[in-house]
Amino acid sequence: MGFALLILLGAALLMLPFAVHPAHVGPLDALFTATSAVCVTGLVVVDTGDTFSLFGQAVIAILIQIGGLGVASIGMGLALVAGRRISIKGRSLVREALNVESLEGMVRLVRAILLVTLICEVAGAALSFPSFARDHMPLQAVWLSISTRSPPSTTRALTHWAAGRA
Repeated sequence: MGFALLILLGAALLMLPFAVHPAHVGPLDALFTATSAVCVTGLVVVDTGDTFSLFGQAVIAILIQIGGLGVASIGMGLALVAGRRISIKGRSLVREALNVESLEGMVRLVRAILLVTLICEVAGAALSFPSFARDHMPLQAVWLSISTRSPPSTTRALTHWAAGRA
C-alpha cells in the first residue's frame, strides 16, 4: 500500500505545471516515471533533464531515495527524527521489509542504514563536485553532485550490508 500511494503521489507531483520545462507530462508518462523511480529500475520514457524542471527532478530524486531505502525505513527514520517512540507494530513492519529475523535492534538497524547511506551520499557528492564545477555554475554543480551520483543499487547494497552488521 505504501509504494502504491508513493507512486501515485509522485505521478501527481510530476504532472504539476511547474514540474516540467516546456510543456506538460501526460498521466501515463508521469505514472511510469514515478513507478520507475520508486522501484529503482532506471527506465525512462522522457529525458529527465530536458523534460523536468528542478522541482520535477527533485521529486524523482526523492522517489529514488525512498524506493532504495524502503518506505518502512524512511518512515521509521522520520519518526526517530521527530522524537517519536517506535511501536512494536512499527518495528515489525520494518523487520518484514528488511527481511530480518528478530525485532531486537530494529531502531539501531534503521539508524545504521540511514547513517551509512548519508555518509556515502555526502562522500559521493563531495567527490563528484569538482568534475561538475569545471563545466557548470556553482549551484548547478552542487545540484548535479547531489542528484547524479551512485546508482540506487548502491543504496540497496548498503542497506543489506548494514542489516548484516546491526
